[in-house]
Amino acid sequence: MSNWVETVMWWHVYPLGFTGAPIRPDGSDGDERDSAVVHRLARIEAWLDHVVELGLNGLLLGPVFASSTHGYDTTDHFRIDPRLGDDDDIDRLIAAAHERGIRVLFDGVFNHVGRHHPAFRALEEQGPDADTAGLFRVRWDGWQPGDPVDADVFEGHDALVALNHDSPAVADLVVDVMTRWLGRGIDGWRLDAAYAVPPAFWAEVLPRVRAEYADAWFLGEVIHGDAARIVEESTIDALTQYELWQGIWHGIADRNLFELKHAIERNNELLSVFAPQTFVGNHDVTRIASAIGPELVPHALAVLFTVAGVPSVYAGDEYGYEAVKEERLGGDDAVRPAFADAPPVPSSLPASAQHLLRTHQQLIALRRQHPWLHRAHTDVIHTDNTAMVLRTATGDAAVITALNLADVPVTVAIADATRVLAGAADLQDGNAILPPLGWAVLTSTP
Repeated sequence: MSNWVETVMWWHVYPLGFTGAPIRPDGSDGDERDSAVVHRLARIEAWLDHVVELGLNGLLLGPVFASSTHGYDTTDHFRIDPRLGDDDDIDRLIAAAHERGIRVLFDGVFNHVGRHHPAFRALEEQGPDADTAGLFRVRWDGWQPGDPVDADVFEGHDALVALNHDSPAVADLVVDVMTRWLGRGIDGWRLDAAYAVPPAFWAEVLPRVRAEYADAWFLGEVIHGDAARIVEESTIDALTQYELWQGIWHGIADRNLFELKHAIERNNELLSVFAPQTFVGNHDVTRIASAIGPELVPHALAVLFTVAGVPSVYAGDEYGYEAVKEERLGGDDAVRPAFADAPPVPSSLPASAQHLLRTHQQLIALRRQHPWLHRAHTDVIHTDNTAMVLRTATGDAAVITALNLADVPVTVAIADATRVLAGAADLQDGNAILPPLGWAVLTSTP
């Protein structure tokens, strides 16, 4: 793996929602594999300068392959979803990103496919004699032609048919998909639902891909489990850091920073093995501004950009978008909205959105100026329910992050910090006085 990952920070986009594509198309079965191509990817391209202006240098794309509905029910890993565009559109987007120094990550759904995938349709039509029968985990006892196929599915979702990861043909398929698109210019893969796939499968597939594309980076979506063990057994480069996300959300929202302290200490434990992907929002969770309140989003960002990991910003969070994820059909739609054809002029935004945009830019720039934060250990030097001080350091460099969730000022010790880099604090005799609901990032470097 190349060291480019040590300085990458991602702008995370859910393409179907972002471009205004229909998520559940009208039709008898919702299958758009034969639909006319609509060239929507240019809308993402129009936002690339915004990515650069934020200070980010990575584009983490959600699903772009042909699928029936939300993108995670793939029907063809080798074809761009016609609701988004075609090969020329994706080639142009990748090239435009690279011209700006932006890396591109694709979302690979390799745990399951959509029920309309031709390989599974062959099973429904031909039964166990189908050439593709070995790709799936199927129970054929009592099956008769015309009967539904009793196959394993992903987490109870009947439309998502699980692949058979013991099958060499599945491994060959995934290697083929990965290398095909790496050859087209992408820089790596997000491995959707990686936690549902045996680590041994990744350990077989990824070295084969790296043999051809040594600089590729692989990010596994893992929601729970022994992260260090999963990385060691799978050879995946990094995992999604849901534990830190939850610690930030609940620690701030519940005014219980001891929960955040625990999550940061757990994050430290991973660093000897890998640097996780860190975030305060993504396409699967309630917007951070809705979760903790817009006035406290800067506190979450201060932690995100001063604690070790590979940070990402979910598109729209930089403007303080609000939306709540609901557990129902379409419950993700609100957190996956359509975006305008081009970014707004910052001065046209409400004051709160301008403030959050500037805060993102300021903290991303701070992170860019301190690249050693990628793998640096964080000491929690003060915690109570509503105040926290962190010291993230390596060698002779350190940054101090101080948070106040209370409605009154608070005075906290700030170790050896002497200068405010971001936020606001009054420094007096080795202490920082933070205003109500205040925060600051400080340093001891002259």
